[in-house]
Amino acid sequence: MRKNQTTITSVLLMSLSYDQKIIYVLFTVFLLIYLMTFLTNSLIILLIVTFAHLHTPMYFFLGNLAFLDMSYSSVTAPKLLYNLSTQDWSISLPDCIAQIFFVIYFGSSEVFLLSSMSYDRYVAICRPLHYNRIMSWGTCTQMVSLVWSSAFLAPIICTLCLRRLTFCGPSFICNFFCDLPHLYQISCTDTFINVLVLIIVGCVLGTVAFVITFYPYVRIFRTVFKIRTSDGKRKAFSTCTSHLTVVFIFYASVIFIYYVPNTSNLLTLNKVVTVIYALITPLINPLIYSLRSKDLKAALQKALRIHVMTLNSSRRGQT
Repeated sequence: MRKNQTTITSVLLMSLSYDQKIIYVLFTVFLLIYLMTFLTNSLIILLIVTFAHLHTPMYFFLGNLAFLDMSYSSVTAPKLLYNLSTQDWSISLPDCIAQIFFVIYFGSSEVFLLSSMSYDRYVAICRPLHYNRIMSWGTCTQMVSLVWSSAFLAPIICTLCLRRLTFCGPSFICNFFCDLPHLYQISCTDTFINVLVLIIVGCVLGTVAFVITFYPYVRIFRTVFKIRTSDGKRKAFSTCTSHLTVVFIFYASVIFIYYVPNTSNLLTLNKVVTVIYALITPLINPLIYSLRSKDLKAALQKALRIHVMTLNSSRRGQT
């Protein structure tokens, strides 16, 4: 242990700004983003559950992604809003470790879920005649169950390894939420084993997920390029565009946050990318799918018509 250091029980998170006017603006913006994230993802889940024509494997996975985005946003956003409103950027060490656990868990879940969605697109385009047999409800349920259960492995390993560390400061984390690399920096115990475990888990998880996610698209592109008509190619690609957009935004954010050196020159950019990864991505994911899905837009229009008819009926009954 370092000399002249005392064990800490709480840490200070990084303030996004020290200007009071900017803080008020940030609080308002992030509150609106969080509420919109909750509303849009809840709406997608409600539409998928309500309308029978959305009871397909693709929308089953999308519903799970919407729930995952709500959950991930809820790990970081409420604490950030509390910190902005009170200007108290402290967090207890147990709460910090709990936040790390769920950040890793939901991040791992999204990696595996995006991989499952890639396989679904592969079967739909490359083996359309066998799609219903391969992507049966039993198979989809097993895949999603495996996603949610296997994602526990990484956070359990990484957080259990924290038990061997003692934290003695400086008690400042250069992020607005707790994350493992930043927590390691305030440890007064040698973190070599922890960093090694994190690298191994990250490499295994990342490699497996990356291959499972992108290899199906190699097969998809080969199949699409064999289609002779441009209209056929366009229709095939349109079913993959939304998923690919979400995948690239997710992986680009993760790579920048965890693999680009966090130097003082990139501190502001790192703040922006972290906000995008933690708060913006859970909001734009449902928007990306909704804007490109005719079925979802049709379901939403139908739901609005039913709601308007119900309101009109209730008004007539009152009169």
